[in-house]
This record gives sequence, C-alpha cells and structure tokens, in this order.
Amino acid sequence: MRIVLMFLMLWSAWGTAQYTTISGSVTDIESNKVLVGVLVSNHFTKVTTLTDKNGKYSIKAEKGNILRFTLNGYASREIVVKNNTLNVAMESASIIQVVEDAEEVEEKVILSGPPRLIRGINPNAIAVTRAWRPNTSNTEDYAKIKDNGFLQVQYKPLSTFSIDVDKASYSNMRRMINNGSKIPKDAIKVEELINYFNYDYDQPKSKDPIAIATTLGKAPWNEKHQLLKIGLQGKEVPLEDIPASNLVFLIDVSGSMNSPNKLPLLKSAFKVLVEKLRPEDNVSIVVYAGAAGLVLPPTSGAEKQTIIAAIDGLQAGGSTAGSQGINLAYETAEEHFIKNGNNRVIIATDGDFNVGPYKDSEMEDLIVEKRKSGVFLSCLGFGMGNYKDSKIETLADKGNGNYAYIDTMQEAQRVLGTEFGGTMYTIAKDVKLQLEFNPSLVQAYRLIGYENRLLNDEDFKDDTKDAGEMGSGHRVTAFYEIIPTGVKSDYVKSIDSLKYTKVQPSSNFRNELVTIKFRYKQPDGDKSKELVHTVSKKLVKEDSDFNFASAVAMWGMYLRDSKYLNGATKEQIIALAEQNKAEDKQGYRAEFVRLMRSYLKPSGNDKVD
Repeated sequence: MRIVLMFLMLWSAWGTAQYTTISGSVTDIESNKVLVGVLVSNHFTKVTTLTDKNGKYSIKAEKGNILRFTLNGYASREIVVKNNTLNVAMESASIIQVVEDAEEVEEKVILSGPPRLIRGINPNAIAVTRAWRPNTSNTEDYAKIKDNGFLQVQYKPLSTFSIDVDKASYSNMRRMINNGSKIPKDAIKVEELINYFNYDYDQPKSKDPIAIATTLGKAPWNEKHQLLKIGLQGKEVPLEDIPASNLVFLIDVSGSMNSPNKLPLLKSAFKVLVEKLRPEDNVSIVVYAGAAGLVLPPTSGAEKQTIIAAIDGLQAGGSTAGSQGINLAYETAEEHFIKNGNNRVIIATDGDFNVGPYKDSEMEDLIVEKRKSGVFLSCLGFGMGNYKDSKIETLADKGNGNYAYIDTMQEAQRVLGTEFGGTMYTIAKDVKLQLEFNPSLVQAYRLIGYENRLLNDEDFKDDTKDAGEMGSGHRVTAFYEIIPTGVKSDYVKSIDSLKYTKVQPSSNFRNELVTIKFRYKQPDGDKSKELVHTVSKKLVKEDSDFNFASAVAMWGMYLRDSKYLNGATKEQIIALAEQNKAEDKQGYRAEFVRLMRSYLKPSGNDKVD
C-alpha cells in the first residue's frame, strides 16, 4: 500500500510538472492591432483564460496540447503548442460578411469597471473590439393585440384578468410622436396609456395593502352605454420603511445600445436611482454583450461614487447574449439574497437579444424558472429602430416584474426618482380581478385593454397561476364598457338560446350592477387573500379623473383604429381631455393634450389647430 501511495504521489508530481506557462499575444491579422477579450482554451485540460487590455494572455499547457482562440466577430483558430511563446493573429469573420456599400464601424464594450474581481471575465480585460455594420432599418417588434369584444352576460357572466401597472406604451408613444414617426397599432396597450396618469384614490384604511374604488358613468363615446371605472390603490410605503435592498443592475452593453437615446441615457437614468440608495442597500452590476460579466460586486449605497464610476465606465459593442446576462444577474442576486429584504434584478435593454436563447417563448421559459428564486424584476426599455417591446414585456410579465420605457431624462426621474418605491418595492403579487355582472341589468360588457392579461375564470382561485404585481403607492385603473339591458346594439350579436341551461336573474340583487372580487398574495407568500366589492346600478356625476381617463382610453382606441370608438373624433377627444386637466401639478395632462394635437395619422387629415 505504501509503495502504491508513493507511486501515485510521484506520478502526480510528474504529471503536474509537465505543464508550463504558455504566454503570448493576440492581434488582428489585417491591422496588427492587439485584440482583447479573446477566449483562450486548452482542449486537453479545459482550462480557459482571456487576453488582457494589451492583448496578452498566459495559460498552463504542455507541448502537443491544442489551444483554441475565439472572439466574437473573428474566425476561431486552433494551434498546437510547440514553444513557451505563442503569438497568434486572427482574421475578422465579420469583415468577410460585410457587403455592398455598408461601412464598418469599430465599437468597444467595457467588460470591467473599477479594478475589482470580475466573475467570468478577466479583471484586466478592458474592451472587446469587433467589426459591426449599423442596422438602419426599423425592426421594432410588438406583440399582436386583438381588441377585446363585447361578451353577453347570459353566456359569460364572469370576466377575469391580471392587473398591469406598466406604463411603457405611453412613453413609447410620446417618443414616436415627438420623432414624427408612425405609431404601430400594436405598440399601443390602452391600459398602459390610462395607467400613466395619477388619479385620486384613497389610501388603504385596513391592514390590506390594496384599496378599491369604483365610478359608474356614461361612456363619452356612446351615450347609450355605461362606463365602469375600477381603481386599485396600493399602500404607500415611506422610503425609510422599505427593507434593505439587494439590487442587481443588469445592463445591456451590446452594439445595438450604441446611440444617444440608449446607453448614454441609460447611464444618466441609473444615476437617478443611485441617488435614492441608502447605506443598508447593496448594488451589484452585471453587463452583457457577446458574454456576461460581473462589473461591480455588492457595494453599499453609501459608496455612490464607486457605483457611478462603474456605470460611467460602460461602453457599447458586440452581440447580445441576454440569457447569459439574466442567468448571471439572478445568480448574483441569489448569492447575496436578503431574507425579508427587497431582492430585485433591474434589467436595462432595447430587448434586441441575438445570442443564445432569445425567442419570446425561450425567454419566457427562462424567466419563469428564475422567478422561483424569490427575486423580483424591473425592466427598463430604451431606444428605437430595433426596440423589442414584446421580449421586454415577456420578461416583466412572467418574472414577477414591472416594465417602463425611458424616452427622456424626465421619464427617468419619474420612474427611478419620484416613483422609486413603486418601481423597486413590491407590496402585493399575483393580483387578479374577477367581475360577475348582473344579467338583469347588464346585457353585454367589454374590458378596455388588458388583452394580454386575460385569465381563465378558473385561474382566479388557482394560486399557482401567475398574475401582476403592485409596488409601493402603485395605482391601477381599468374600464369596462357596459351595454345595459334593453339597449339595442350592433355589438350584440344574435346567439341561439340555451337548451339545457336557463339564466334567471335573481331579484334579491336588483340594485347591484356587478360584484368585483380581487385576490393578492403577500410578496413572500404562496396563498392568496380575497376581497369583495359591489357596485350599485346608480350612475354618478362624472368627475375630472373619470372624464380625463375616459379621454385617454378614447385616444388609445383612436390610435388602434378601434371600431368601438363609435365615430368619436380627435377633436372631441382633445376637448374632453382639455376640459378635465384639473390641478395637473406635474403638467403631464397638459403634455398629453399637446401630444394629441401634434400627431397626424399618416392615413388622414385629422390635425387639430
């Protein structure tokens, strides 16, 4: 036994001694420029390293081993080790692919910030240089939306949906109007336009974190129809009462982010958020382009200059391995998870993922798995031209998250400054609503917007079904257009009467128009709680909030060419909004009126002077 052990020790020592340090540098075969961020791997031992900022590398190998050199945008090379020094020249694959009269543009991506240990990336690797051809075509992508139609209460008395606190459609619409661009119909989610504005709802008075308020009035676009406004108000949690935060900034630094309204705006926006941090809060920064890396390990909110320096160091270039970045961001958040704390990943991107899993369905599968960690998600969209709204929305919807589009520093200040608590701290998750309409009073109804938030009726009590989240102080507003019984309408189609089931309205509830139930879970809970609210059939005098929100809903229908607008004109919409701006301390309602006035549909003469 002793002889065998001694032999093994000698064999181990001999084997280890055979490996020596192989060093050299990597350059571009055409320009002779040094290449940094090149991945060098030893096929025999599976050991890897990266070239540093001077294009140099070192790796353990022995003669006869094969070293593989890879860099995004360059043809890979495999070389057999013969000497201790191995200098390599690589040929740019992307140059070969550039055709016609397109210009090559050299861009860089910072893969390290301050001199700190960076997981997955050599701390000395400063930049990856690659050839890139700018894409001048418009490849923005929006999920298809089919407007909700009227449903007859006799056959479908229940309506169930998940709440949506997102407001991205509004700021994206504003960007397109200000740029003189045509607004695609599917870029408009009516509920996100409505929810962009604040309405006067009372704070919750009970222990529940959500209060409900309703208003029933006439639909301004059809006087024969009624309009039910439902408002949910989330409890406002003071900043000092928010638990310690473990935040991971996941920042897209790929080549598509290299324009003024993307990475430069993103940097300025995140500085607004940094100013809100407290000493007990920790921030990590993960970046991704062709690869993903940890730029800044958990750093106290007291070290604001350190965090800002890391943000300032970022530059854009390379492809977009979004799934790698998401995996590393969640891994970082889970490693430093704060029990009973505020754990959140904040992703900032244009959504143009093109490396690894990147289809909407693939991103959905990835983020559904990640949400099991108990880490919440905030998504911030930037840019235009190649903006992928559908991917970012998928991440937010399926990842226990919220979603905002940042078009200006004004919007950044609102989302990350004024509404910091709502964006960053969840007070209730999986919030669902279910309405039961009284067939003796309601002939048909339709939910305005929320098309991609509809749920099956049986999902309401199923706590395994995901729904929307509400943050501190968040407000959610929804409208139902109602056709009362006895009103003739082209929207109510003839359906054969039921043979086996007869719906007999109960006379016990002749004054109740609808019963609203809503469910929510605590942020760390698995079991939902149900609250109930009934709405009387009595119409009330519409207030300025009701009328202004109605005007916003009409504008959304107008942009979507909705048949349900019933011929209402742009002038009527503007007049209704103008008359109901009310106090408007921040000027958002006045801005909305100006935006409507300045937008001219490409298909018609609808400009208002």
